[in-house]
Order: sequence, then structure tokens, then C-alpha cells
Amino acid sequence: MTNKMKKLFTLLVLCAVVLTGTAQSDLYSYKKLEKAYRYRVYLKDKKNSPYSVKRPAEFLSQRALERRGRYGIKVDKHDLPVSPNYLQVLRDRGLKIHNVSKWQNTAVVETTDTTLMDAVRQMAFVTGVVKVWVGPDSVLVYEQPDRRKKVKNTREDLVEYYGSAADQVKMLNCHLLHDAGFRGQGMLIGILDGGFNNADVITGFNRANILGTRNFVDPTIDVYSENSHGMMVLSCIGANTEGNLVGTAPEAQFYLIQTEDGRSEQLVEEDNYCAGLEYADSLGCDVVTASLGYYKFDYPEMNHPYSALDGKTAINSRSASMAASRGILLLNSAGNEGNDQWKKIGFPADAKDILAVGAVKSDSLNTDFSSLGYSADGRVKPDAMAMGASAAVYSTRGTVTTADGTSFACPILCGAVTCLWQAHRDKTPVEIINAVHRAGHYADRPNEVFGYGIPDLWKAHQLLLKK
Repeated sequence: MTNKMKKLFTLLVLCAVVLTGTAQSDLYSYKKLEKAYRYRVYLKDKKNSPYSVKRPAEFLSQRALERRGRYGIKVDKHDLPVSPNYLQVLRDRGLKIHNVSKWQNTAVVETTDTTLMDAVRQMAFVTGVVKVWVGPDSVLVYEQPDRRKKVKNTREDLVEYYGSAADQVKMLNCHLLHDAGFRGQGMLIGILDGGFNNADVITGFNRANILGTRNFVDPTIDVYSENSHGMMVLSCIGANTEGNLVGTAPEAQFYLIQTEDGRSEQLVEEDNYCAGLEYADSLGCDVVTASLGYYKFDYPEMNHPYSALDGKTAINSRSASMAASRGILLLNSAGNEGNDQWKKIGFPADAKDILAVGAVKSDSLNTDFSSLGYSADGRVKPDAMAMGASAAVYSTRGTVTTADGTSFACPILCGAVTCLWQAHRDKTPVEIINAVHRAGHYADRPNEVFGYGIPDLWKAHQLLLKK
């Protein structure tokens, strides 16, 4: 979610408060908070740890191990959890652990006393410290009605099987994969996003196989209670109501993972992304989709320069670039900055061995807002395109609406690619990515606008059958 989208969301909330007939003071108030800070702590090693690569079942699920085994991937030092002894030392100093990244060997700590960090910087096992979050000194508290009461679940039954999603599914020839029996069965998709508001009560998700949820922003908050962005993303893939809305992998399984904080735009969200991606890995997710991207933050000192778009500078880009080496196929939205001063893809769309997805309209022309490539080191970005203008999604009321953004092009392609991989389980993530590239309508002349273009997933299927 971009900073612009967050500001619009906040404005809409405030407008809703103002437009009610009750006095504003009766509806909301400001709660004072003790100002807190979060820091990313880089750890030197994983010594003094009880974990071993010889006992991976202690930190990876059986499904994750089976996925690695399928592609001959060995468990290595990156898979080892962060040293619990180091984390305990940080706790003993009075710091709260917000999250950790074993792939990057980092811990994000929270404190209200910034002077504690001077001692942390001097610890023998610490190689660096970066401020990633500044907490507010007050928060807006307002009366919220029961979210379930706004759900209407009205539906329009269309003759077309896919309902309002027909154009976005058929643009990719995903329906041909469905006709061949590949609808996502047995595939596990992790969705990293903001909240999944009302996905638990919208009848269009009654047949969606949601295995679990987790909130890396605030574990005390139910992912279904706030922010609808993730719910709309889920509807692009997992909706399964014939004649109303059918997604691109309607019979897949899902984990819903919140890493995006809609209240601000700060560097810690990249750490949340890393933690969420590693969680999806540990669960055994085959595919992960993330309609998230960062480059500009509320605090200018946190901003990224263009030169960092190399897939190995931003921490979330480094983790995203590792996904394929763990046996995960990762898709990430390219970004919606095509009309803005930045114009380029965001982080981690610059990652290596992933599919960064841009947006086209129903006529296959690119949208003006879709972010542009290339990466800073000259790789083709975006990788592929899908429909991201007037994409059919569910609203929080449970009715079909439309939305714009690479945020929706990405999951639409994610579901289709999941079905493709279902048909070719022996192929590695990189082989699937290469097939998607080769099946794009700009495969012979990839560029910074379309990348390799809109992929014909049935063509990709035929290409993989020949290998």
C-alpha cells in the first residue's frame, strides 16, 4: 500500500466521523501514549543456539521440509532461527522484541528509552543498529460499530461462470488451466498485506480454504477487524462464487498474514515483510503474493534512493531475493508510482527471482499509474502484467466492486501462476518464472513499461510440457 493510499484511508475515516449527526466529541478522542521507538539490530552470528540444521523439524513444518525435498534444497544456516540467547540479552536490557528475521539475522526491538541503544551498539554480537519506527505520542480513539452489521452479501448472478472477474481471468488464459483441472488444489498461498477486513463474514469466501492468520504489525489485533486491502487481494484469487466472482485459484489454500501498518509509512514495515515471508516459508507455503512496496517514508532519513533498486540493498528485497532458493514462488506488485515523481518500481519489486507485476487495462494497454523499470542493475522490471484497472474485487459489504492498482494485478496473476505450478510440480520456482517470461506478449522485446508483457498461461503450460 502506498503512502498516498494510507492518507486517503485516514481522510475517509475522519470524514465518516464528521458526517455523522452526533457531536464529534462523543465519537472520538485522543489517547496519550508514551512515545516509543523501534530499532533494527543486526546480529553478528547465530552462535550459542540450541538449533541445528540436522534437526530442521524444530523450526520448519513438515510441509516446508517436503517442499525443500521436492527441489533438492538443503536446510542451511539462513534457516536457523535467530539465537534465542542473543534475544534474551536484549530483553534483559529492557527491550521488547517486535519481530525477528532469521534470513537476515536481525531483530527489531522496541523501547521508550533511546539511551538504551548506546549499550546495544557496543554488544559484541551486534554489528549495526538502525532506527526503523517512531511511535505516535497519541492515537485517535473513536467509536466503531459492529463491522459485521455493514455486510450485506448481496450478489448479482451472471451467466458468465467467473461473474465480474471474467475479463481478468481470461486475459491470462487462466480459464484453460481451470478447464484442464488445475484450480489450485493442494497449493498453499501466503498473502502478505494489510488487514483482511470482513473476509471471515463475507459469503463469497465461504468456500475459501483459509488455514490461519497472523498479524506481524500488532499481534493483539484480529486481521479481520481493520483495513480492507488484503481482503480485496484475497478476492482476486480465492473468491469462488459461480456467476458472481471466481478468482484465479479458487481451490487453493491460504494463510492471511498482515505485515502492513496502515497508520504510517515507516521502515519497520520492511522488517514486518521479512518476518511474514519467513513465516510463510516455515508453514510450507508454495506461493507468496504481496501487494506491498516501499521507497518513501514519513521520515525522510528512511527513504531509499534509485540506486538501491538492485535486489540486494533494502532488507525486504534481500529476503524476497532469497525466496526461490527456499522453494517459494514469490509475486510482488510493481507499484503505483507511474504518474508520480518517483515513477519507478518499489521495494521489494526489485528483487531477483520473483515476479514483479504491473497493471494493464482490459484492452491490454498499460495503466498510467503502473510503476516502471528497469532495476538499478539493468534487469527487466516489471516481470509481467495483469489486469489492474477496474479489477473485480469484493467490498467490505460483501458485494462486488472494482478497484485500481498493481495491488490487484499481482494477486490475479498469482492465482493463475499457482495453477500453472500445480500442473508442473517438478519445476522449480525459477523455471516457472522463466516460463511466464517466455509466454509474455512482449517476450521478444521486453521493456521498462510492460516487462515481458501479459503472459498466456496456457502457452506457458505448453512450454513446460516440452521440457
